[in-house]
Amino acid sequence: MPVVRSAPTALVLGGSGFLGAHIVRQLSGEGDALRVFARPTSDMRVIAGLPVDLVHGDVLQPDSLVRAMEGIDTVYHCVVDARAWLRDPTPLYRVNVDGLRNSLRAAEAAGVRRFVFTSSVGTIAPRDDGGPSNEDDYYDTLDALPPYLRCRVEAERLFLEFVADSRMEGVAACVATTFGAKDLLPTPQGQLILNASRGRMPFYWEGGSCSVGIEDAARGMILAARHGDSGARYIFSERWLSYREMFEHAAGWAGRPGPRLRFPMAPMLAMADVSGWLAARLGRETRFCRDAIRCSTQLSNCRNDRAQQELGWEPAPVEEAIDAALQDFHVRLKG
Repeated sequence: MPVVRSAPTALVLGGSGFLGAHIVRQLSGEGDALRVFARPTSDMRVIAGLPVDLVHGDVLQPDSLVRAMEGIDTVYHCVVDARAWLRDPTPLYRVNVDGLRNSLRAAEAAGVRRFVFTSSVGTIAPRDDGGPSNEDDYYDTLDALPPYLRCRVEAERLFLEFVADSRMEGVAACVATTFGAKDLLPTPQGQLILNASRGRMPFYWEGGSCSVGIEDAARGMILAARHGDSGARYIFSERWLSYREMFEHAAGWAGRPGPRLRFPMAPMLAMADVSGWLAARLGRETRFCRDAIRCSTQLSNCRNDRAQQELGWEPAPVEEAIDAALQDFHVRLKG
């Protein structure tokens, strides 16, 4: 007898991306009927072979979203343009803000019950007392933020205001910097630890980020969909990880010495300005620019109490995810 699959009730927008693919893998492993929304050009290797209903489209094409939302109960929105180094931030706003607005309108029109939005710990404002921030810490003004962080805050504001005025329930998942296996691009943070493991990071710099394993981030999103309070934010971060700790751990995994030199921020920003100027003159983009550095050094340390207490979220040490990422990177490099 042929196996009859039930109609999908959950939709993962951006289901081929790093976080979205891990949500798909976990939900599929639990037997959930899924629909995955991705662009025709997306790399589908991480979810290849899974029994999902694949729909091609783009969040900037509302008609494709309308088709994808049909019959859906829960939406996981994992579409993010994270290119903090772009000289022109217009594409960031189109995807992260306009694309989200299109998705919300399509979901509401289709009668979706629950919408989980991938926000960022970058939307959590630092506290005046210097202590760890929580979900109640919002930015009063965005003027001092680099364009990427500003558009992420504006996207989250759009989402929370939309949910407040809608019958559709919604939860904002403030996800930390993620590490883990199957990071195909790799992500910028994945590239950093890979470089450190290969002896290509002889120095470190100020700052760091709230960090979490990709599997734990995906589990947090699923828990938020099932148990989160509508209109709430939940921080999914295991702990704050400085760049020095990050590079030392990655180098140690490969049996290499960690970075010994601390690169001062002032000359680093000056070098980034020169890099940005040269790239602009040549009509190119460079990841080594002032805005990208500001995004990587202005993030708040955050508490995850709410996610643990209200959702039962229990993340593993982020070092385990870094080890898994490095193992996966090096296996693929050898292959």
